[in-house]
Amino acid sequence: MRSTSLRKGENQALLAAPVVLTVSVQGLTADVSALLLGADGKVRSDDDLVFYNHPSQDGVSMAGSAVTVDLVRVPADVDRVVVVVSADPLQPGAVFTRAPLLTITQSAASAMSFIAPDFTSGETVVVLAELYRRNEGWKIRAVGQGYASGLAGLATDYGVDVDPEPIPTPVSLPAQGHPNSSSAGSAVDLSKVERLAPALLPPARQAGNALVDRGISNRRAAVYLILDHDWHMEELYESFAVQAFAERVLALSANLDDDGTVPVVFSSGREPFLEEIRLDNYRGRIGQLHTQVDWGWGNVADAMRRAVGHYQESGAADPAFIVTQVGDEPWDKAEVRSLLQNTASLGVFWLFVGFGRGKLAFYKNLNASASATFSNVAFYDASKNPGSVPDERFYAGLIDAFALWLRR
Repeated sequence: MRSTSLRKGENQALLAAPVVLTVSVQGLTADVSALLLGADGKVRSDDDLVFYNHPSQDGVSMAGSAVTVDLVRVPADVDRVVVVVSADPLQPGAVFTRAPLLTITQSAASAMSFIAPDFTSGETVVVLAELYRRNEGWKIRAVGQGYASGLAGLATDYGVDVDPEPIPTPVSLPAQGHPNSSSAGSAVDLSKVERLAPALLPPARQAGNALVDRGISNRRAAVYLILDHDWHMEELYESFAVQAFAERVLALSANLDDDGTVPVVFSSGREPFLEEIRLDNYRGRIGQLHTQVDWGWGNVADAMRRAVGHYQESGAADPAFIVTQVGDEPWDKAEVRSLLQNTASLGVFWLFVGFGRGKLAFYKNLNASASATFSNVAFYDASKNPGSVPDERFYAGLIDAFALWLRR
């Protein structure tokens, strides 16, 4: 049998035939399940959760640790099928350390396999893969995304009405010597996160701890997100890297602004596209939105203007924290510099976050010249794979300079 090994984020086309996804887990007892999702990233009803107590639904069936998806029988209003493995809730404290092995077969002649990177953050549930419609056919994508919310929390995010498992409160991180720091925990009530997006509760707590450590847990800000939609970012959208990045920014925003919403601006070659990501719709949201945007060539200045215009029109009294993801150099460098200068007095802080394959020297060197520094600008290099950066280090990179600016 010919075998293909998939890497995290990779996808492959599937035949119009049944596909069997078999999960092998070492080190703990785990349950396999599947969710049938509509185009909105939600289940159509609670019956769309396929597991040991409900082993079959609309062409998707369970048998032990194997999920069979008969692609021809899946209804047209099902856009994706997500395969999930979760630690047995009857084993208190059980978490994934070694990633499960997923084997995908459609014929006796060939198979695919996928092993995600190992987990280190107390993950109790892992989204292994998703089967999704593309044009007239189906493809499979290796996901390997872990969460600490348990199956009940993850299912709730997808719209299944279940009683969530109790989520243990993690120990607060120790203070790191920043002025006014405290280890008392976040001053923000995260009950809205727990109710609407329980899978985001662990990163939201990490973000809250980071704010406490830097003495700004009592400060509020309107958080914005600008996303690079250049053609070279396509792979990062397809591999969920941009979606995961947006989720972590949303988790931070829950500590700085209680509306549970982050305005999102896509930077492309045409007029910037402004939408929003919320606690109640974030699952798969970036993938849904970015398909409505043309690929462009780094029109960052127009996206920045759109974000500032929205902030001014909102009448917000709190400062704006505009997280701007960049994957390459801008072609409108003079305009970007001019915007940074003109917004210095408006209560706007710009954080340029670099990840992608392009050169980022312009953003890295914005404050390198003693004669042309910007007090309201910082750069954070999140590496080519920001999802691999642990929450604690990620949020330090995201807010260190912002905290200094606020305290000034």
